[in-house]
Amino acid sequence: MEVGFAQQAGQLALLVQRGDQTDKKLDEHEVRLDALERNRWPLPAVAAVTAVGALAVSVWQAIGQ
Repeated sequence: MEVGFAQQAGQLALLVQRGDQTDKKLDEHEVRLDALERNRWPLPAVAAVTAVGALAVSVWQAIGQ
């Protein structure tokens, strides 16, 4: 009976360890995802500035001719 309890305790300890590792991996992935989302914002801003610049050049050429 003691052997059975020892095996169960060992299995529970292993499950707890795996749960902790999974939590750590999830935290790391969340940090990476947050970094990707933070660094993504300049792309739409660059596209908008480029579009406004193209519009300004088009208007300037239309007025000039």
